[in-house]
Amino acid sequence: MRPRMNPSLLHLFNLFHLLLNDDPRPGGPLMSDQPAAPVPTPVPQPGPQPMQIEIPANLDAVYSNFALITHSPSEVIVDFARILPNVPKAKVYARVVMTPMNAKLLLRALADNLGKFEAQFGEIILPTNLADQLFKPPKPE
Repeated sequence: MRPRMNPSLLHLFNLFHLLLNDDPRPGGPLMSDQPAAPVPTPVPQPGPQPMQIEIPANLDAVYSNFALITHSPSEVIVDFARILPNVPKAKVYARVVMTPMNAKLLLRALADNLGKFEAQFGEIILPTNLADQLFKPPKPE
C-alpha cells in the first residue's frame, strides 16, 4: 500500500500532470490514493453490411435521352422519355418516384460518378443552346 499524500499536494500534482500529460486517455492517469480502475476496452462496432441487389434476368434496359422532373412536398417524380429526331412527340418509358431525400442522395451519387467518368475520359461538353433545342415547343402535326 502506498503512503497517503497530502490532499493539497495531490491536487497540485494532478493539475500539473494534466498540463504535461501525453497519455491519450482523456485527462490521463491521475495520482490517487485509490487503486486505478481498469480502462474499459472499446467494443468494436460492426461496419455497414454489403447490400445484395437482385437484378431480374428478364429486366429490360430502357434508353432515355430526356427526363421530366416534377415534385410535391413528399415526392420527386422522374419520368424518363425518349425524343427522336423529327418526331414532335416524346414517349415516357419509365417513371421513378422517390422521396426528396433519396432524390438528393441520387443527385450526389450521379455527381460523384460523373466526376469519376470525366476524370477517366475527359470533360463532358454540353452543346450551346441545348435548352433551346430540347425545350422549344413541338411543331404542330
